[in-house]
Amino acid sequence: MKRILLVLVAIFVVSGSAFAAGAADSEPLIRKALTSGKPTLVDFGAAYCRPCKKMKPILEGLQKDYSDKANVLFVDVKEEQNMPEKYRVVMIPTQIFYDAQGKEVKRHMGFMDKDDILKTFRLMGVK
Repeated sequence: MKRILLVLVAIFVVSGSAFAAGAADSEPLIRKALTSGKPTLVDFGAAYCRPCKKMKPILEGLQKDYSDKANVLFVDVKEEQNMPEKYRVVMIPTQIFYDAQGKEVKRHMGFMDKDDILKTFRLMGVK
């Protein structure tokens, strides 16, 4: 009886952790950002990707510096495997820029440096 109970507990723990690992869901955050009335940058990447790692501090800085003017989001496609298909992402990193009305205005694939992101923000009216 103890063995059966231990097996059931082990199954519960494993299934619970699998659920928790797949629980990340950026979709509500993206929808909220796209309806916020502010321009939005969504970067699709992964923790193991070298260009994505180079972009991480840039994105974090932009999140901090532009929080009142624009939304900057990161989606880890390894954690959220349905997102690349939904957003037509074919390589990482991919940056998608949306205007204040939530309409896609630019898509860039590959590493994008801070100056180029800021240039795109300026073209979108973010100062």
